[in-house]
Amino acid sequence: MGYKVPVGLCNKHLHLCQADQDILFGKDYQMTPMKPLSQPGQFAAEEKVELVGPKGSLKGIRVLGPCRPETQVELAMTDARALGIQAPIRESGSLEGTPGLKIIGPKGEVEIDHGVIIAWRHVHLTDEQAKEAGVVDRQIVSLKFEGFRGGTLDNVLVRAGVKNYLDIHIDTDEGNALGLSNSDFGEIIIHEEDK
Repeated sequence: MGYKVPVGLCNKHLHLCQADQDILFGKDYQMTPMKPLSQPGQFAAEEKVELVGPKGSLKGIRVLGPCRPETQVELAMTDARALGIQAPIRESGSLEGTPGLKIIGPKGEVEIDHGVIIAWRHVHLTDEQAKEAGVVDRQIVSLKFEGFRGGTLDNVLVRAGVKNYLDIHIDTDEGNALGLSNSDFGEIIIHEEDK
């Protein structure tokens, strides 16, 4: 059996820079942590916003903290289509050349000219976990899932290091296609040429 990693389904969400957070929620506003996330130091906040695109809007979109250097909106392809946005599949933080949208908060609104992505599916591992799995940071692997709708996802990015911890991040479109929930596990499959 290969190395097993728990599934973390990622619903649509956003990360805010401090300047945008100040406009949306008020100067020096501090997010209210609702629950910690699997990755060290990160949390889902109580706060939510509305996203507005050329074709429609999505309300009740959760903010994740803490603040980042740049505002980033992560959607599933279904969400992007509902907004009328051609969002590219990108690694988190790779925002150059991406589309923007309007974000509406309780105290104001922000129009970002870039920062909307469909997150590249990835697996988080500590350095020790990556060693146990036989993979290295930035390696491309596949993930195999069991179950009635089980299958294999290719082109999965490994993110290993001290800021990472055992978790598979796939969006709701991918999870629903495979019938997955957060209680499921995926198995890392290493391609023969990478062994």
